Amino acid sequence: MSSVQENMFDLACATLPMRNDGQETTPITFHTQKASHLFEIPDLDGNPVLNLASFVTTYMEPEAEKLMAENLSKNFIDYEEYPQSAEIQVHLPYTTHLTPPAPSSLAQNRCVNMIARMLHAPMDNPMSEALGCSTIGSSEAIILSTLAMKRRWQIARRAKGLPTDNPNLVMGANVQVCWEKAVKYLEIEARYVYCTEDSYIMTPDKAAELCDENTIGVCAILGSTYTGHYEDVKTLNELLVAKNAENGWDIGIHVDAASGGFVAPFVKPELEWDFRLPRVISINVSGHKYGLTYAGVGWAIWRSPDYLPKDLIFNINYLGSEQ
Repeated sequence: MSSVQENMFDLACATLPMRNDGQETTPITFHTQKASHLFEIPDLDGNPVLNLASFVTTYMEPEAEKLMAENLSKNFIDYEEYPQSAEIQVHLPYTTHLTPPAPSSLAQNRCVNMIARMLHAPMDNPMSEALGCSTIGSSEAIILSTLAMKRRWQIARRAKGLPTDNPNLVMGANVQVCWEKAVKYLEIEARYVYCTEDSYIMTPDKAAELCDENTIGVCAILGSTYTGHYEDVKTLNELLVAKNAENGWDIGIHVDAASGGFVAPFVKPELEWDFRLPRVISINVSGHKYGLTYAGVGWAIWRSPDYLPKDLIFNINYLGSEQ
């Protein structure tokens, strides 16, 4: 290492004096990165192997850890410089290419492709294939999916000359807090199906009763945070099909499969909760829960481009290639 590099590392690894309350203040002394290694502070953390409560993966094979370590320095969003990494994990606006890709692009869209297939995304129309993107976790995926539902509802209402100032989202009171954040941040009315002594999750009939012309969608949970229960997505789908036909609405279902999305397809494949149901328009899953990867990665998958308004997709070429 050159003297210049050593000086840069020294500056980056400053010793921080402590305030009276134990918090760090501005740096005043500097020494080598080895001397500044914070090996004692993390010792006060809990043991990740014993972390069951947050359902997060705490072990991966050495080969996976080695692969991650070897690629830590890559900013893979730079598709021009790192095309192979970009093909493994795809971002919008690329589709899943559920139909077999050309031999020269067999790696393209691998993760979104595999997840969309696992969720039974429709494959009958090559021009309307599923699409999706990776996220930091299911919370980000849920906010993006909620935004897509709201924007799609607004576009449809404006086309009919109807007001767009009172959108609402129907969900069970057992939702994870990210749903409360989503409706608050995006200015959407939350309509809750409250738990009872007989049911700790949303019931389809009560959810359908709360729907009206301003409902942008209904959230159904596959794996409640509190009890692990799967909500009855199939019955909810049937009720919404009938309600939409009766009223001329187009209310869809978003399935929050953060906990169950990588479980149900393998342990209960006959359960119909995903894109096999026509009113399921988007799904989120968490790779860092039962997708067996370290935190944090989640996925948002849309049934087709019809459910992700184009004005939410940005095409840029800052770094040389279109993305």
